[in-house]
Amino acid sequence: MTLTQTAMERELLLVPVPLTPGNPGASPIPVRGGAEDPHPGAPAAPVPGAKPHPSTAPVAVPTSSAAFLVRSALIVLAALAIGLVVQFTWISGLEQHSSQVSLFNQFRSELALGTAPTGPTDTSGHQLAPGTPIGLVTIPSIGVRQVVVEGTSGSELAKGPGHLRNTVFPGGPGTSVVYGRAHSYGGPFGAISSLKRGARITVVTGVGTSTFRVVDVRLAGGKVHPVAVGKSRLTLGTAAGPAFAPSGMVFVDADKVGKPLAADNPVVASVPAGELPLANDTGTLWALFFWLEALGALLVGAVWTWRRRGRAQAWIVFTAPLLVVWLFTADQVARLLPNVL
Repeated sequence: MTLTQTAMERELLLVPVPLTPGNPGASPIPVRGGAEDPHPGAPAAPVPGAKPHPSTAPVAVPTSSAAFLVRSALIVLAALAIGLVVQFTWISGLEQHSSQVSLFNQFRSELALGTAPTGPTDTSGHQLAPGTPIGLVTIPSIGVRQVVVEGTSGSELAKGPGHLRNTVFPGGPGTSVVYGRAHSYGGPFGAISSLKRGARITVVTGVGTSTFRVVDVRLAGGKVHPVAVGKSRLTLGTAAGPAFAPSGMVFVDADKVGKPLAADNPVVASVPAGELPLANDTGTLWALFFWLEALGALLVGAVWTWRRRGRAQAWIVFTAPLLVVWLFTADQVARLLPNVL
């Protein structure tokens, strides 16, 4: 062995040999920066079968089912809150407009046929059903033209202004009270607080047409000017204050021009608590429970489909049903708010 061969063997011992199936004892660390390295400075290529270093291995973050359900529930609650605002400020107005068109056609036909109500009972002597159209109120100065229905519960005031059943028909001797919503379901009475003394209000009923002049605009608890004997008064009422935080009631008193019309006395001395101002209508709670159950069933199905079948399938199958049920649920929740809101 020559001196040159010995020196070459020593250099080979200092150079790691790449790992190959035929050389299991060689170093697995490739040489970088040498003469045979085609890409000096580049990261090392992964070796087949070799385990990655713990610091470079991808970390799998487990997804908790409980966290997914909580996140989904929060999204649903946010959607319901947004839906309630949309229902309260926009969709309810479309519903009320549709109801008014139907009520106007019905009332106009009854006037033409002479079958429109002339008092608190129908032609058979039975008390008028809640929601029956009894008159048409017009206030030109604020652009109001609404069909008045019998009853003042939240469900009835969602259709239009309602006549308080223990007061006389509009135009009859004494005081007739009509409530209307201020903000939701079209807010037909939202601007009555801006009426000035002398403003004209016209009411058409089955008895005839009555013209009233505003004499006072007052808040609840304020002084009420008495009605003269043998005179007729119309009192309009609605919520006062912000839309979601009413501070009380505002009333408009208007006296009839001329003599009162003939009208029967009310057949009820008092009305249920749900028909008083700022009352909540709980008569449709069963409907709210039904829609909530339907909404819950759809949400469970949507979540299951999302996890098992994919988000695309969940969107395609459940978007339309969820939107419909969501609208009906928001409508029922809105009806639980104060009736003149």
